[in-house]
Amino acid sequence: MPFALFPLMLCVFSVGSAELVVAGVLPAIAGDLDVSLSDAGLLVTAYALGVVVLGPLVTLASSRVPRTPLLLGLMGLFTASNVLAALAPTYAVLMTARVLSAITHCTLFAVCIVIAGSLAEKGKEASAVSRVAVGLNLATVLGVPLGVLLEEHFGWRSAFWSIAGLSLLALALVAWRPPVAPVPVAGGSDGVGAAGVGAELRVLRNRTVQIAILLTALAMAGVFTAYTFVNPILTSMGGFDDSTVSWLLLLVGCGSLIGNLIGGKLADRALMPSLVGVLAVLGADLALMALGGEVPWLLLILLVVFGAAYFAVMPGLQARILKGAGDGAPTLAIAINIGAFNIGIAFGAWFGGQLLGWDLGLRVVIAASALLSWLAMSLAANELRKDRRAERAAAVPSPVDPAPVPRVPATADASTD
Repeated sequence: MPFALFPLMLCVFSVGSAELVVAGVLPAIAGDLDVSLSDAGLLVTAYALGVVVLGPLVTLASSRVPRTPLLLGLMGLFTASNVLAALAPTYAVLMTARVLSAITHCTLFAVCIVIAGSLAEKGKEASAVSRVAVGLNLATVLGVPLGVLLEEHFGWRSAFWSIAGLSLLALALVAWRPPVAPVPVAGGSDGVGAAGVGAELRVLRNRTVQIAILLTALAMAGVFTAYTFVNPILTSMGGFDDSTVSWLLLLVGCGSLIGNLIGGKLADRALMPSLVGVLAVLGADLALMALGGEVPWLLLILLVVFGAAYFAVMPGLQARILKGAGDGAPTLAIAINIGAFNIGIAFGAWFGGQLLGWDLGLRVVIAASALLSWLAMSLAANELRKDRRAERAAAVPSPVDPAPVPRVPATADASTD
């Protein structure tokens, strides 16, 4: 990984860990702050709402701030919010810290993705995005388990202290070696641009950007309709022991890490065909899981493929936004797309829960997840067809008016009889 991308990856790792680790330490928080488990769960809900509602507003308000100073400011606020969480004497203070952290989430991710794209060679933007997004994989695979391990030995506050320390390191690296594009683009001295509110909002009228955001929400709904219930899928359907679940999920996380890197390379070579293909594989994998999930070894293989396909689609979704937005003002579009990730996750979790509430069973939940993934594939395939029609139309030369035929003057020996 180029060093310029490493601080960005570390920023994403810190933010992803802060978002996810709370779920693993909720019982300890509830007991220490003397609140119910359901009230402690609101720390997760408030964070998600902050990301979806407040995140794009922060992105819009900061649209004229050069991206490197903006990244430094956001990481400073994020670090301070985690220090506040670690010191929080009451539930209300911890909730405030979580909301402050959520405010930075969308814009931090968006700025890191846009800077990564600007640093990449032409045609390799998706690979650069995937390298930065490795931080999110690591937050899932390492950040959350390590946070839980710290909580077991040193209390839940140690998890937030560790995240604050990592974010401070990322902040120092960004300040020391600002990630600046080799050739600055118009509009910003840091190579990312600061196009202003009007340009950011105009990008949202772009149909390619709108469909890409819808595709993100639909794809994530397909993933999380099933993945929300991965624990009972492993234990109730696959017959695995509860004590092995964390290790099995680690395997799934390793698959997602590989899938993320492969997805970036595929998207660089053929963006929309790769999205169609990966979503088709995701749907097929889930369909096989619904049919054969009771066979333990098969279920484990299918879950590793599921993790790889899930994260393989993410670089392509972000690259589609960057391509649709062009060089002008992609930051707000990326921020809203991150909100679409959260909306899709929330809908998928709700939809899967409704199916289980109707006593339809885990097979139906997984089958519904497959259908939603194939619906996302159909939307991507339709966009691919439109792109190809547009390319063919652009390749056809426009008709040229025929050159006028010069008039031949009458010859001097013409008959005048």
